[in-house]
Amino acid sequence: MRVTKHEHAALTIETEGSRLMIDIGGYTLLPEQLTQVVAIVVTHEHADHWTPEHLARILAMSPDARIFAPQGVADAIAGTPAAEGIEVTVVAPGEEIIVEPFTLRFFGGKHAVIHESMPVVDNVGVLVNETLYHPGDSYAVPEGVEVPVLAAPIGAPWLKIGEAMDFVRAVAPRQAFPIHEMTLSRIGQQMGHGRLAWAAEQGGGSFVVLEPGEHLDL
Repeated sequence: MRVTKHEHAALTIETEGSRLMIDIGGYTLLPEQLTQVVAIVVTHEHADHWTPEHLARILAMSPDARIFAPQGVADAIAGTPAAEGIEVTVVAPGEEIIVEPFTLRFFGGKHAVIHESMPVVDNVGVLVNETLYHPGDSYAVPEGVEVPVLAAPIGAPWLKIGEAMDFVRAVAPRQAFPIHEMTLSRIGQQMGHGRLAWAAEQGGGSFVVLEPGEHLDL
């Protein structure tokens, strides 16, 4: 299974000739490889994790791709004229979906708190093939589940680096790499890398930095 990192929180996972895309949003350049996509996961409704234009482009190249997202995303898509006709399969924490060759397990339920004045929206974390966990914008730990590889958020309006470190320690992956970096300067990213690397090492894991376009083979 190959995991390719794109800008911000976006990933493409490839195995057995099929692709899964996660959180291809407004801070992300649309990847060139959009064929053979069987599933798209949108963890929550914020525009840095999906756009109608990106979804439409993916579906134009992979018309049979299914979109999985929490209710808030389905409502946002239904209320966006540019997304008319795009269908969403609503998922919730505790559900497991099989879209061959991918098994998707969903966790969490709510976005991390940004500020008390702002509504807390739906958010799901997704565990792919019992191997890779993407938490969306949350610190939702998949309780009772071993996580070999963690996509760890490193910068956001809701993120405090100490809490991000605690999240990595709680998940205790064998390997972690940073996502959700586009709100940080290079210096901020480098600082965060060091903090999350320490956190991963506390559980005996390792930390690797992926630039957009780089990949891991799992």
